Amino acid sequence: MLETTATPRNASLHPPLDTRYQVETPEGIDLPLRPAGLLVRTLAFSLDLGIRGLVLGLLFIILGFFDEVGLGSILLFLISWWYMVLFEVLNQGRSPGKQLMGLRVVQDDGTPIGWSASLTRNLLRFADMLPFGYFLGAISCLQHPTFKRLGDLAAGTLVIYREQPVKRPELPPTAPRTAPFALSLNEQRAILGFAERQGQLSAERTRELAGILAQPLHVPSAQATTELNGIARGFLGTP
Repeated sequence: MLETTATPRNASLHPPLDTRYQVETPEGIDLPLRPAGLLVRTLAFSLDLGIRGLVLGLLFIILGFFDEVGLGSILLFLISWWYMVLFEVLNQGRSPGKQLMGLRVVQDDGTPIGWSASLTRNLLRFADMLPFGYFLGAISCLQHPTFKRLGDLAAGTLVIYREQPVKRPELPPTAPRTAPFALSLNEQRAILGFAERQGQLSAERTRELAGILAQPLHVPSAQATTELNGIARGFLGTP
């Protein structure tokens, strides 16, 4: 595990090829985070830039009819500088571009980003854009083990992939059954694993595994697959 000065005392980094960022919560629970790299962050920023451009374009067209140049300048300032901050703080670290790319911004310790940190990281974009384009920001992302640009370093923030909820695989449709006798936890897991993986197995492999699992249950081989699927549904209480 690599330790860097930018890493909190309660967080640790794996070697660069393993881009997980592990944080230990005050309760002693390890919280794995997945930092987002330069390419996906660039795409998210480009989407946000396009959305802001569309909004500003529509507003200027509307204001043009009323000759409200001063109001247009105020809106340009507000949308340019507060668009990212408001979305990051009020939408769980997700601007529209980040949300579309499955990203969010958090503090280094995994907690939600606050106003001061969001303001800092977004106001320092001008430094990331020096001397042209996003040159310094890109160099910083490529050099840092968790892909931080200069604004992230100053604010103590991290752009990560949002963890998607894990869905249990669907069980084959069959009526729930009760096992003929009490099964150990490992035996129950084996039957559940068999039922959940059937969509990934060939018919021959399914019959082979069903025959192996059915032997200790004294289930006829011809009905093994159906019986095992029913027992698996019975474990989960699935109607």
